[in-house]
Amino acid sequence: MTSILIAEDEQRIASFVEKGLRAAGFTTVIASTGPDALGFALSGSFDLVLLDIGLPGLDGFAVLHAIRERDAALPVIMLTARTSVADTVAGLSEGANDYVPKPFKFDELLARVRLRLREAGPRAEQTLDAGEVSLDLLTRRASVAGRSIDLSAREFALLEEFLRHPDQVLSREQLLSRVWGIDFDPGSNVVDVYVRYLREKLGASHIETVRGMGYRLR
Repeated sequence: MTSILIAEDEQRIASFVEKGLRAAGFTTVIASTGPDALGFALSGSFDLVLLDIGLPGLDGFAVLHAIRERDAALPVIMLTARTSVADTVAGLSEGANDYVPKPFKFDELLARVRLRLREAGPRAEQTLDAGEVSLDLLTRRASVAGRSIDLSAREFALLEEFLRHPDQVLSREQLLSRVWGIDFDPGSNVVDVYVRYLREKLGASHIETVRGMGYRLR
C-alpha cells in the first residue's frame, strides 16, 4: 500500500489531510517537527512527502534540501501559507515536485498527490542510463562516460526527465510542466537556459535541438 508522510505541525490540518488520504486508500504517518520529518523521509518507507515550510526545529526548505542530497526521486509536495513568488521559486529550486498554498481544497491536493505518484513510478528504480549518461536517483550522482559531474537540483531534475524519455522530443512546455511543476510564462527562456547548463556539463552533443519542437537526449 502507498505510504505518505505528512510533515505538518498544525494538528488540525494534519488530521484533516490524514483522514482524507486514509479514506482514499493511503497509509499515513504524521511528523510535527523538521528533524522528525527528515528522519522519516530518509527511512525509505514512504512513496511521497507532504512538506509544510513552517516546521519547528528545521524548516521545510532545510528538510527538502537534506532530502534531495540523499534521494532525488522521492516526490515532495510543499504545503505552505506563504504565497510569495520568491518562496515558490525557492521551494521548486530545491527540488520540490509541486507547491500547494494554504488554504487548499482536499480534492485538489489529492489530485496532485496521485499525479506525482504516477509520475514517480515504482520506487525500486535506482538508476537511469542512456548511452554514456548515467544518473543515480538515490545517491544523486551523475556521470558521463564514467566521469562524475556536479548538478544543481534543477539540472538534476531536467536530466532525469530527458533520461526517462531517451530519443523522444520534449517540448519546452512539457519540460516546464514536468520539471518546474508550475505554469511559467510561455515566453520564459528558463528551459533554454538550463539546457545550456546541461550541455556545458554533459557535452553539447548529448542534447539535440529539434527546431520548432523542443529538445531530445541522443
